[in-house]
Amino acid sequence: MKALVFEKPDQPVVREVDMPRITENEVLVRLRTVGICHSDYELLGGRYIIPISYPVTPGHEWCGEIVEVGRNVRGFAVGERVVGECVVRLPDRVHHFGFSLDGADREFFVVRPEWLHKLPDAIDDGTASLIEPFTCGFYAVRRSGGTDASETVVVSGGGTIGLVSAAAAIGMGARVIVIDPILHRREAALKLGAAEVIDPRAGGTVETVMQMTGGRGADLVVEASGHDASLGIVFDLVREEGRISMVGINIGRDVSSHLGNIQMRNLTVRGCIGSPGVWPDAIRFLERTQLDLSPIRTHEFPLAQSVEAFALGSQADKCIKVTLLNS
Repeated sequence: MKALVFEKPDQPVVREVDMPRITENEVLVRLRTVGICHSDYELLGGRYIIPISYPVTPGHEWCGEIVEVGRNVRGFAVGERVVGECVVRLPDRVHHFGFSLDGADREFFVVRPEWLHKLPDAIDDGTASLIEPFTCGFYAVRRSGGTDASETVVVSGGGTIGLVSAAAAIGMGARVIVIDPILHRREAALKLGAAEVIDPRAGGTVETVMQMTGGRGADLVVEASGHDASLGIVFDLVREEGRISMVGINIGRDVSSHLGNIQMRNLTVRGCIGSPGVWPDAIRFLERTQLDLSPIRTHEFPLAQSVEAFALGSQADKCIKVTLLNS
């Protein structure tokens, strides 16, 4: 079968590998779709957040179909569509699927049933391949108290995590404003249902947010970019006694910011990473709201063209989410 393999840092290749075999406690899945994540590029560059050994097959934003079930597995059957969590546990330690364990960028792969979630018919494969990042955005909003139709949510950063955070807030009923310098990201935000978008390159972002909120500020700000400029103003975008959810990653850099606003404006600031414990709820949320996440998926490639897909996906000015298909 075909698989994308990172032989060494910065050495991706699609090659033939042996078909995997399952044990009595495992499940064999045939890939349907898998998204390329920003963290896949960290892995490709040899700088992921946990120790990694090469060669390794990436892929953790996946949707697949069960083709074989181990005899001790209960609750899953051949033919069912499933998605799987990224942070998983094995007897030796906690692993990251697609990083410390070979992932889903291959035609068939082995998983354990406790990592899996069944897909309802109302969620198609394209939306299913976005469930992993959606759970992160859903968690970022929920961890900060959730939201509703009475609130305005500002999302700073219109990459995948910013857009799925915006979608989660929209699905909860909030008025959403998205800040991003890239035009096609702002356009995607509007297609998702954002009320307004802001180009920070025009200047006066704080003033624009205040104008859009009648001088009040946002009830909730989701900082999803991790960029220095965004972090520098994030505490100025929110109302008195408002909330800030820090989901964008900025590691190892010093950023000047108005930290005094946390105290002076009585703010609640929460950091979050991943999506622990919310997968079943996020899947039900997508099923019931029928949110259309398709504006986030901008390009598709067959699995055999994974190297070309990764080359395109690294160019933020040309795409948002690149998806691989196992046709």
